[in-house]
Amino acid sequence: MLAVHLENGSVEMRRVDPPLRPPGYALLRLIVAGICNTDLELQRGYYGFSGTPGHEFVAEVVEADDRALVGKRVVGEINLACGDCDSCRRGLGRHCATRAVLGIVNHPGAFAEYFTLPESNLHVLPDDLPSERAVFAEPLAAACEILDQVAIPWGEPVAVLGDGKLGLLIALTLDAYGYPVHQFGHHPDKLAIAAARGVHTVVTTGALPTAAYDFVVDATGSADGLRAAAQLVRPRGTLVLKSTVHGTVGVDTAPLIVNEITLVGSRCGRFEASLPLLEHRIIPVEAMIQARFPLSEAPQAFARAAAPGTLKVLLEA
Repeated sequence: MLAVHLENGSVEMRRVDPPLRPPGYALLRLIVAGICNTDLELQRGYYGFSGTPGHEFVAEVVEADDRALVGKRVVGEINLACGDCDSCRRGLGRHCATRAVLGIVNHPGAFAEYFTLPESNLHVLPDDLPSERAVFAEPLAAACEILDQVAIPWGEPVAVLGDGKLGLLIALTLDAYGYPVHQFGHHPDKLAIAAARGVHTVVTTGALPTAAYDFVVDATGSADGLRAAAQLVRPRGTLVLKSTVHGTVGVDTAPLIVNEITLVGSRCGRFEASLPLLEHRIIPVEAMIQARFPLSEAPQAFARAAAPGTLKVLLEA
């Protein structure tokens, strides 16, 4: 089968054997996958990664212990937890100390014709949910996770810093839940996607406001994002960190300490929160799709995804 391979910054296609299906796992045939910023960071060396990436996907179940799954279109949660540790027993399998992570840590990813995931990780899709919308289930779940972690009073303005893929999903999700969102970014064409749904957008050309919001989300994907976002937060405010950046991020901690800022790291979320937003067409994710490539052209797809200003690039099997 064809599979994408990342190593030492290069993206290449390889012919490999289809994966074996362990008990309790499903064998999945890729339908469509999305390239996200984490995949680009893996290419740059994040986690010292080499292998097959990919964790945003829609696939068809080819084989499974549960025969009712065979032939179904599914999406899947990316963390493969042990199920037995303290974190797992507390329902925090996403923080299992020995977990594997699809396409990131110790489990080959979805950028291949066939791959595997535990059946317990899968969510069967409604027939009327198009695959091009369903492929956003994982990143949209990450956006929804903010509201699971942080109790933001209803009606409280929230600043979102960054207008990339995740920044737009966060702004649109918070807006859908009724929060006044102020989104700051550099690209008017990207911000227009959020503005079309009523999000207040600001094209940043200079200094940001100082101490203007009690709740701020950094979704810049930039090493400078934390510093810029910290400037926006009022004393005793909350700063949610969504950026995954390869390398060490330098930041002056003195303002964070003096202003008693709460920092909240935030990553994966529940698909139960994101799938209804996709099924009922509440979030206009199609507007973020800028290119589609066959799986066999993954090197070109990665190059397009890494180009400045690019939003979502899809790989289709």
